[in-house]
Amino acid sequence: MSIVSEAPGYLQVFSDGSVKRFAPEIAPALEESPNGFKSKDVMIDPLKPITARIFLPRDRISSSPLPVVVYFHGGGFCIGSTTWLGYHYFLGDLSVASQSIVVSIDYRLAPENRLPLAYEDCYSSLEWILSSYQARSEPWLDRADLSRVFLSGDSAGGNITHNVAYKVLRNGISHLRIKGLLLIHPYFGSAERTKKEMEEGAAGDVAMNDMFWRLSIPEGSNRDYFGCNFEKAELPAAQWLEFPAVVVYVAGLDFLKERGVMYSEFLERKGVRMVKLVEAKRESHVFHVFYPESEATRLLQRQMSEFMKSF
Repeated sequence: MSIVSEAPGYLQVFSDGSVKRFAPEIAPALEESPNGFKSKDVMIDPLKPITARIFLPRDRISSSPLPVVVYFHGGGFCIGSTTWLGYHYFLGDLSVASQSIVVSIDYRLAPENRLPLAYEDCYSSLEWILSSYQARSEPWLDRADLSRVFLSGDSAGGNITHNVAYKVLRNGISHLRIKGLLLIHPYFGSAERTKKEMEEGAAGDVAMNDMFWRLSIPEGSNRDYFGCNFEKAELPAAQWLEFPAVVVYVAGLDFLKERGVMYSEFLERKGVRMVKLVEAKRESHVFHVFYPESEATRLLQRQMSEFMKSF
């Protein structure tokens, strides 16, 4: 049995189809945190399974209902978890900074569960939030304001954010209003290489991207699969006008910055009512996960909070 695909330190895929993952440091969910938030793990669907971690600010500034941020972690659709230390502290601190309820989803991973299953899992998490709120079965959602729901995620999670919003537009979820999307360093692609992807020094990044796409898109598909290439999604022109407001965060040193810029330009051409591009010039891909207490991360949290408070 040999290794056929590998992301060193994170993932190994073997010739018999088996998968081995290596997780970085994990953070437990805690009722009390010195950072001013509390967290708990919940089960969304035990059969699949889909789980989530909910974050709440411990001390609320207002007694008003709180907006909800539904967050999708990154990892090329193949690795990652809301329980990773970096995600735990970034999202907990975001709940405090934005005074919001953050529900971070652990969806099923590829290659065992290829796309579009991640999109379906994350869409079903919205249905779970609504049903739990209506049935009062999850106390931490009792103060949720479902007229102010925001979808967010980084890297592959940014991709999921777009595709879940697209699915909501097509299918609808009554009594749950998505006000905005916050995509952090989104992970998109296409069969055609971009200028940056063809640069001589990009070979390592291109090879890793190719591997994650090969493991995650449906077998027999290519990089023009709709989940990879956002331009292949079919939506009537009128529905693009109903697409939520979007802010795209890119990092100046990120190999994927070019794709994030292309995505924002695509939405503008489609007539999406509000599209904003924000760049962290001196930062790298998903810096907020690796350095959750950095000044750049604090700035990102403030920017996200300001975007949410504008609705």
